[in-house]
Amino acid sequence: MKKIIQIDSDFIENNTNFIELISELKISFSSEDTIVPMRHHHDFANPEVNVDSTLLLMPAWTPSKNAGVKIVTVSPENSKFDLPAINGTYIYLDAVRGTVKAILEAKNLTVKRTAAASALASSFLSRKDASSLLMIGTGALSTNLIKAHASVRPIKNVFIWGRDFSKAQAICDTLKNENFTITAVKTIEEKIAEVSIISCATLSKAPLVLGKYLKPGQHIDLVGAYKKDMREADDETIVKAAVYIDTFQGGLKESGDIFIPLQNGTLKEENIRADLFELCSCKKTGRKNEEEITVFKSVGHALEDLAAANYYYNKYSNE
Repeated sequence: MKKIIQIDSDFIENNTNFIELISELKISFSSEDTIVPMRHHHDFANPEVNVDSTLLLMPAWTPSKNAGVKIVTVSPENSKFDLPAINGTYIYLDAVRGTVKAILEAKNLTVKRTAAASALASSFLSRKDASSLLMIGTGALSTNLIKAHASVRPIKNVFIWGRDFSKAQAICDTLKNENFTITAVKTIEEKIAEVSIISCATLSKAPLVLGKYLKPGQHIDLVGAYKKDMREADDETIVKAAVYIDTFQGGLKESGDIFIPLQNGTLKEENIRADLFELCSCKKTGRKNEEEITVFKSVGHALEDLAAANYYYNKYSNE
C-alpha cells in the first residue's frame, strides 16, 4: 500500500490560487458525475458551555475516480478555550480500490472551498463592474472571502465590520498589501448602502443585513448562519432580491436565511431562481439586469470538499 499523504493547513494556505480553485468547483458543479448523499448533521449537547455542538459527516464520490468524506465539528463557544469553532479532517480515497490516498486538514480546506463557492456564485450574480465589498464578520472565512471575491471582480475598496473592532483592524493589517484598499468600519449601516457586494460570514441569530438599506444592483453573499435558528439577512432582503442557493439538497433546510422565509411565506421554493448546479451547467441564468438585487445563500456541499481535496492532492503530488 502506498504511503498516505498528509496535507496540512500550511500547504493549503500556501498553495491556493482562487482562480484555479473556482475553476475546479465550476467543472464539478457543471458535471453530473459526482454522487453526493445528504450530509449527516447531528447536534449534541455540550453542557460545559451550555451551547450545543454539531457533528457533520459529508461524503461524496465520483465512481471509478475519487471519493472522500469530511468529518467536522462546530463548537460555537470554543473561543473560551482559545480554539477555533470549526475543526475537522478530510479523508480522500481511491474510489476504485477503497484505499486512503490522503488525509487533509479540513478547516482550511473548508474555508478555501467555501470562499471559492461564493466567488463562483458572484461570477454569475454580481455586476461585472462590482468594485466595492463590505465584509461582515472577522472569522477565518473573512480574509478568504475577500480574496476570492476580488479574484472574480475588479474590487478596489473593501470595508470590514466585526463585533470586535480590533479584529477588523487586524484583518486590515493582514491584507494591507493586496490590490485593494481595506478599511475597518464601526457600523454596518455606514457602508451597506454604498457597496457593490455584501458578504456575510457570522454565527448571528439576528439579521445583520437589513433590506431597508439595500440599493439596486447589489449582490448579497450569505455564508454563515448554518442552523435553522440563525439568520444573517431579514425578510425584507429576501423580498427585494432574486434568491439563489448553492444546492437545493441542503440549501432549503439547513439555514434560517432560507428555511424561515419558506416557513413564514415570505419565500416560495419555486421562486428560488437556481442553484450552482444549474448556473454552472447553463441550465439557468444568473443576474438579469444591472438594477437587480441578488442573494446567494451558501450552506456548503460535499461536492465542494471533494473538488477541493482533488485540487490540493494534485498540487501536492506534482510538487
